[in-house]
Amino acid sequence: MNALLRTTQHPQVMTPAQADAPLIVFDQVALDFGAVRVINRLSFSMRRGEFVCVIGPSGCGKTTLLRLLTGLVKPSAGEVRRNGTPITGPAHDVAIVFQDYAKALLPWRTVAGNVSLALEAAHVAKSERADRIRQLLAKVGLAQHAGKYPSQMSGGMQQRLQIARCLAQEPAVLLMDEPFGALDAMTRQTLQDEMLQLVQESGTTVLFITHDLEEAIYLGDTVLALRAAPGERGSLAQTFEVNLPRPRDQLSTREEPEFLRLRRAAFDHVKDTH
Repeated sequence: MNALLRTTQHPQVMTPAQADAPLIVFDQVALDFGAVRVINRLSFSMRRGEFVCVIGPSGCGKTTLLRLLTGLVKPSAGEVRRNGTPITGPAHDVAIVFQDYAKALLPWRTVAGNVSLALEAAHVAKSERADRIRQLLAKVGLAQHAGKYPSQMSGGMQQRLQIARCLAQEPAVLLMDEPFGALDAMTRQTLQDEMLQLVQESGTTVLFITHDLEEAIYLGDTVLALRAAPGERGSLAQTFEVNLPRPRDQLSTREEPEFLRLRRAAFDHVKDTH
């Protein structure tokens, strides 16, 4: 295994049945904020190594899914399970990449210092950190920028840094909340491809929130569409299985008949639920 992604825990041996079982299950999950129900009877599952994208109109509960999966918010009804066990709190191997990269980074720390923060939190020995940081920064194309501060870098570079810091946690599950939404089109496409490569190399399971229908189809193995209508908010409206070959290409993949079919189906869903 790549040293960058080695785990500090003893490897867990799974039976074939355990390996085939879903990693994450939302089982009839409901969540109320006061008198308002923001997630309603939501059920779906995620396989190990699966890249799942979530789409839907504003207010349908997309970001709330991430909070439930981190364990920071507990369901009002139903269960969120990981490996068959209810999630009751944060886990060290679950990482979150936020849309607002500028606020997620520590401005008084260098690029290397920001990545080091995750290693310090994981109690990685100081003697090991420099080598780990070099490997991580090389992975995200920031090897020549270790001594810079976030304010000295472009938005795309700052988001790469946030991703590197998340990878330093060696996550089994990566949660991404519209991470490329604030970037220009070319930078966004570059980071999409880099993210797909990193996920493929690590086998990480990803839940990716986006408003961009094409982005969801391009990245995902599965796309979940949520409802936003009163009384149905946060319920699962439709599941799109994305049967497009990998590796994907920004031009040829988007020209595939199946891509165009899925884009139309997803667009029709979002249009009809506004």
